[in-house]
Amino acid sequence: MSGSELPKLARVAHAGHCNRCLSALPSSHIQIDASRLAIGFYCFGTLDLLGSIYEKTKEIEREGWREWLWHQQTSGIHGTGFKPSSYMTQDRPYGTDPEEYSEYDTPHLIMTYTAILSLAILRDDFEQLDRNGIVRFLQACQREDGSFTSFPNGGESDLRQVYCAFAISSMLDDWSGVDVDRAVSFIQQCSSHEGGYGQQPTGEALGGTTYCALASLYLAPSVSDLHAPNPHVTTDERRRTIRWLLQNQASSGGFSGRTNKDADACYCFWCGASLHILGVGDLVDRTAFLSYLASCQFKFGGIGKAPEDRPDPYHTYLSLAALALFPLEDADPSWKLPRLNALWNTTEDTADWIRQHVPLYTVKAQSPVRK
Repeated sequence: MSGSELPKLARVAHAGHCNRCLSALPSSHIQIDASRLAIGFYCFGTLDLLGSIYEKTKEIEREGWREWLWHQQTSGIHGTGFKPSSYMTQDRPYGTDPEEYSEYDTPHLIMTYTAILSLAILRDDFEQLDRNGIVRFLQACQREDGSFTSFPNGGESDLRQVYCAFAISSMLDDWSGVDVDRAVSFIQQCSSHEGGYGQQPTGEALGGTTYCALASLYLAPSVSDLHAPNPHVTTDERRRTIRWLLQNQASSGGFSGRTNKDADACYCFWCGASLHILGVGDLVDRTAFLSYLASCQFKFGGIGKAPEDRPDPYHTYLSLAALALFPLEDADPSWKLPRLNALWNTTEDTADWIRQHVPLYTVKAQSPVRK
């Protein structure tokens, strides 16, 4: 199938799917109530990629979402960040008496990352962001081995948290909350014999954590330009990673997240973005890639993990993010999406907004601080 033979991208239906998910989720999704910030980001991100955030939503809705997001900013003895939602506690305004602070109000590293991106998509001015508190929060989350935990007092510890810590530091333009050298050492220990990166040292190579590893290594202060030679990735490591990623593109055109597994729409981003970061995105079979993602579209809107699967905000957003990285010139105009910032995982317009409003220092006066 050539690009001109692809069906249209169901832009209106996909935007409608995300609007519905922002209003309510079905009872079958109750288990993700504790991750509302992430769900919100996938929906906002989809609307941003489709250019529909202002066309398909009202200002009163956007203001309500911004207000809710800020209500999730929480501060305690370990610094400041954003909690996943208020599902376990009452919705307390930021700055409430610390004596009322409970373990359920503890900031979450991944949710802090998604909150900053969501607020940027909604074009918040970030005047309420406690930048110094976030730096202290990052310091509290880093472990002796260089990795990061989701919470200052524990939680999961793998490359996903490292990536979020690096992305937040990059957005703030302040690396004083991260011991970069120790974190880079941890990332390198996660390199697998297969060529990709596992969640932790000795772990099986996974598409998602390979993206987290590469994006982190290219966000690190010693690397200034995407695709430039990276002192943290040797030529041999780069070659092995490229080989493993390309082997994961299945005959269907989609990518699998692990060796000999079925293709999954989300890995079209995780693996595709990894190849893009390494500067070899031209090696992806783009026509087959787009054909696979087109087949994952649901007739009433949204994109599922595989053909015939029900859609969800996660796979919808990552599929569109993948499409933004690999445009096909002869495809229907409906497939044209904004340029994506592959390292921050958001559109370049939103990345520009972050650069203008989020950093603690708008002009770099000195080299990033390291411990």
